[in-house]
Amino acid sequence: MTTGALLQNQVIEKAWQDPSFKAKLLADPKAAIQEALGVTIPDHIKVKTVEENSDEFYLVLPPNPSKVVKSDIKPKAIWG
Repeated sequence: MTTGALLQNQVIEKAWQDPSFKAKLLADPKAAIQEALGVTIPDHIKVKTVEENSDEFYLVLPPNPSKVVKSDIKPKAIWG
């Protein structure tokens, strides 16, 4: 698991357990993460926090890597 994924998991778990952290995370994510976890996110990195509801699905598109070939992309799951 990448460092980013580990941090994301820690942030999500803390938000589920601590309503005040969750509120701060939604209002000022960088400050909330730094205060609660001691992780400083560089100024050039933007952090956006949104809360997903049970009837919503958010899909985050990463930057397009230049080496991906269309034939390399294969569906791995079917929405049920």
